[in-house]
Amino acid sequence: MPHLAMLAWAVVTALPLLWAVTSSLKTDQEILNEPWSPPARPHWENWSRAWTAASIGRYFFNSLIVVGGALALTMLLGSMVAYALARYQFRGNRLLYYTFVAAMFFPVFLALVPLFFVVQQLGLLGTYPGLILVYTAYAVPFTVFFLHAFFRTLPGEVAEAAVLDGCSHAAVFFRVMLPLARPGLVAVGIFNFLGLWNQYLLPLVLNPDPDRYVLAQGLAALSVSQGYRSDWSGLFAGLTIAMLPVLVAYVAFQRHIRAGLTAGAVR
Repeated sequence: MPHLAMLAWAVVTALPLLWAVTSSLKTDQEILNEPWSPPARPHWENWSRAWTAASIGRYFFNSLIVVGGALALTMLLGSMVAYALARYQFRGNRLLYYTFVAAMFFPVFLALVPLFFVVQQLGLLGTYPGLILVYTAYAVPFTVFFLHAFFRTLPGEVAEAAVLDGCSHAAVFFRVMLPLARPGLVAVGIFNFLGLWNQYLLPLVLNPDPDRYVLAQGLAALSVSQGYRSDWSGLFAGLTIAMLPVLVAYVAFQRHIRAGLTAGAVR
């Protein structure tokens, strides 16, 4: 019975993806008249048209800049905070930790109005640095929560031996403990990438410049414009291009995700 349930879930998950990919290679007539049949021949020009004419290429590179910058900053700050909270005992340690945990449950839409005015006052509205900083603040609480449990599983004797050999606290972190935490870093990095790549609400409010639209905003604009033009093949091609990085990232690192989750769950 569990296997049947898993098989049904796999079918429900995979069918829409396969349908979107096959539709991106059809003509508009084939999509409307034969929605469930494979294309008579692949029309790769749909992808090139979506990439150039529909500006998916520009949105794609905007997303790479914003998500890449936010991911690097999140992993650096989140790992440092998680290590300090997991390894050093000081007054307020648990208060800080539970503050980060509580931030994970705070609905982001409640902070949109004050966040908009803060970013506007800083002169970062509609800029890459503005989105990168907001994305980082959005992703750091989960990163701290995830890596805190992982750093607590690492052997403290290794850090103590490094200190006896003359390493500073920073050297112990960057040269000893951080490499040991690689499975957890990869796992939380993939989770953050998936969440930030698909983020729509934050850029919708904080990124009004069409030239700096990220991919989620661009796809929303594309669905409106292409829907009125009845360019369904271009729309499905844009959706497929947006899905590819997420699918590639998950397929490439799925073993690291399982290893990171398993290691972080064992005390």
